[in-house]
Amino acid sequence: MRHPPRSVLLAAAGAVALIGSALVPVVSAQGATPACTVEYSVTNQWAGGFQGSVTITNNQAALSSWQLGFDFADGQKITQGWNAKWSQSGTTVTAANESYNGALGTGASVTAGFLASWSGKNSVPTAFKLNGTTCNVDAQPPTTPPPTSPPPSNGTAPALHVSGTKLVDASGATHRLLGVNRSGGEFMCVQGYGIWDGPVDDAAIKAIADWKANAVRIPLNEECWLGLSNIKPEYGGANYINAVKDLVARVEAHGLTPILDLHWSYGQYTGNSAGCSDVHATCQKPMPDAQYGPSFWASVASTFKDDPAPVFDLFNEPYPDRATSSTADAWKCWRDGGTCPGISYAVAGMQSLVDGIRNTGSKNLIMAGGLAYSNDLSQWAAYEPQDPVGNLAASYHVYNFNTCSSESCWNSTLAPVAAQVPLIAGEIGENTCSHGFIDQVMKWFDDRDLSYLGWTWNTWDCSSGPSLISAYDGTPTAYGIGLRDHLRALNP
Repeated sequence: MRHPPRSVLLAAAGAVALIGSALVPVVSAQGATPACTVEYSVTNQWAGGFQGSVTITNNQAALSSWQLGFDFADGQKITQGWNAKWSQSGTTVTAANESYNGALGTGASVTAGFLASWSGKNSVPTAFKLNGTTCNVDAQPPTTPPPTSPPPSNGTAPALHVSGTKLVDASGATHRLLGVNRSGGEFMCVQGYGIWDGPVDDAAIKAIADWKANAVRIPLNEECWLGLSNIKPEYGGANYINAVKDLVARVEAHGLTPILDLHWSYGQYTGNSAGCSDVHATCQKPMPDAQYGPSFWASVASTFKDDPAPVFDLFNEPYPDRATSSTADAWKCWRDGGTCPGISYAVAGMQSLVDGIRNTGSKNLIMAGGLAYSNDLSQWAAYEPQDPVGNLAASYHVYNFNTCSSESCWNSTLAPVAAQVPLIAGEIGENTCSHGFIDQVMKWFDDRDLSYLGWTWNTWDCSSGPSLISAYDGTPTAYGIGLRDHLRALNP
């Protein structure tokens, strides 16, 4: 779903503590400025792996290209990275500039990130060289990052997996995902206002549970998760990751299934139906990008792979069909990525994202939405990504203003998909400040024992977008009362 005007969205957000990060301090005993400084941080850590970041500041003459070198002490191995060409030989790691960030003026900084494996200890490197010059001269001894605590496991959310065309829990009982979307994590951080739009404390999650919802979809921003340099540090990297982990823990503690969704992503697109001209993750793009998308999902999957409750929604609303007149090309782009017609950046296809998640060892349930902002599933089955663990569901979005918004379309295009895999309507809604349309949607999905989630649990004016509530205590809008009363009727 696209969002209401900025004036509707501004809201305060609480500070989030930085946990699991280690910085190499830069101190000169003589008071002189080092030729270069490097700040190294562990922004996220889990059993066997971690996400790291280096921020390089050049204090000498301007550079037209740069190369950073350092050594790992405990056998850590780089597996992938971004914003630099990463390589490793033995213990020695090298990060060389990309074509777009080679210029490093006097006083300028650049940040690059990576994923790596570790075992036993994860000590911070003690020395860094930029183009052969030792950085952080006279720096204080580095500290070893404390291990990041695994996601809390004391919640009661079910561990879901696919069984034929149904979702089932660990006991084998059929389970439908019925709930709401909680928007905010995709836009607040990149706009520099916070992490969440409104409260996400225990009382706020209890209000969702009181509607008899059993799932919460949480839109995310890949640049904020990866802590890229355009994001304010207080809202990116470790701060953002820990805020997401905290929210997931609270959602699970109320027995609700958290659905983590890649909503806003990197890549410049100015073609048909473009949401913005910005290369950064400030709006909905037609497809996930190959530059950061796989790293985002590898990090998210590694973070939650030992917790079977979270569900991974690969990409909010793909629309490669708006960039090309060829339906076949659009579906091929959706599945395979690469160079896609009408899209200027390299695309990560759904297959590569599934593979990246599974390569971490994660077996969590995955959702994949179709074309036309996830409203077109007409060829989803023909282009279905292959999942080695067989835990994949189709995702569908529907609003009263979509092309496929009638029972005849649902019968012809959704029913065949639902006959092969579980079908989840990740977003349902209408822009009428009423609930007549979603009443029809819910009946069609109820008749087939399918899942759906309403957009959105935010206190926006329902005339500017489908907003379920007018207060975070769960007070419904005229639109939201339809979903609330229906969920309560299903689970009295």
